[in-house]
Parts: sequence; structure tokens; C-alpha cells
Amino acid sequence: MTREEKAILLYNTLKEPEIQKNKEGYSLLAGADEAGRGPLAGPVVAACVILPRDCRILGVNDSKKISEKKREDLYDEICACALAWAVGVVDAQTIDRINILNAARLAFKQAIEGLAVTPDFLFTDAIDKLDIFLPYMPVIKGDAKVYSIAAASIIAKVTRDRMMRELDVLYPQYGFAQHKGYGTKKHRDAILQYGALPCHRRSFLKNMPESIYEK
Repeated sequence: MTREEKAILLYNTLKEPEIQKNKEGYSLLAGADEAGRGPLAGPVVAACVILPRDCRILGVNDSKKISEKKREDLYDEICACALAWAVGVVDAQTIDRINILNAARLAFKQAIEGLAVTPDFLFTDAIDKLDIFLPYMPVIKGDAKVYSIAAASIIAKVTRDRMMRELDVLYPQYGFAQHKGYGTKKHRDAILQYGALPCHRRSFLKNMPESIYEK
């Protein structure tokens, strides 16, 4: 099987849940996903995307399975093809205050409410208990099963990565452009040496000494 044939097969597989919802009478379908639940620093970012039925962007998949360069290319294609898309961003202080799960839910709500067009139905990547007035279906590992969720995962990931690269310009000693805020040894060593920043999630640094906040 050629690379293009594999891409077409993946596309057809990811479209199946949406095709079923179209048959049930839903016209405008959206997918939503988030990036950044696990890092020690930076926001959690959610994206929501509505793609037209005939939008066929080969290569769309779970963002974790795509290279950074490919994600950037697909980001542009998705934004150009989408009927509507929006992102929600929740910062580290809010994550510490309401916990990461509720922060992710808030980011989803922001993204969904930020759409210029209201969808008929929403697919989410596993997350539930959303404070929205819209029928939706949480799908476990949805970014690998539903086309619009996969597209949203790319938008969310690229948006967050760009934000972390901006932080890297401000604080180059922390290496945010490389690890994107995740808890690598380099990142933890930088926190111990230079202290924690406002963008660090204090609730995620429980095993680190209090002295990191005194620098």
C-alpha cells in the first residue's frame, strides 16, 4: 500500500463517525480537543473546528503522531478549509486554582463558544461534563478516531507550541522551545537553578523544594 493509499484509508476511517451523524440529520459537526494537560508550565489550550463535509485534508491525524513541521503545514490547511474554528486558553494560575481537568473543561467551553458558527453536534476527545448547550459525544482516543477531533488536536497543539516558543524568547534558560513545558530533566534542573516562573503550575511542582519560589 502506498503512502497516499494509507492516507486515504485513514481519512475514510476518521470520517466514519461524522458520516453516521450526518445520516442522523446533523449537518454542522464540530470536533474539539486540547493540548497541554501534562506539562509543568504553560496554559492548557483547547480548539474546536467545524469542517465542511467535502473538506478532505490527507494527513490529518492525532497530533501526537505527526511531526512538528507537518503539524504546522496541516494547521494552515485546516484553518483555510474550516467553516469556523476557535481556541480557548486557560493559564497556569487558573489551573492551580480549579485543577487541570476543570481547566481543560473551561478551555473547551471557551473554544466552543468562540466559534463564529454554531454546530449542530460536537465530538470531544473523551472529555465530558461540559457546561454547554449543545449535544455532544465524548470519544475515548477521539483524536485517532474522528476527523474533526484530529483536526482540532492539531490546531490546539500548534497554538500551544507557538505560545511556548514565545515564552522561550522571554526565558531562554528554561528551554521551553524544546520541551514545551513538560517535565524533562533539563526543565526540572532549570527550575531548581533559576526558580519557578508565573507560567509554572505550582500544583504540578509538589515534589520540588519550596525554595524554587524564593528566587
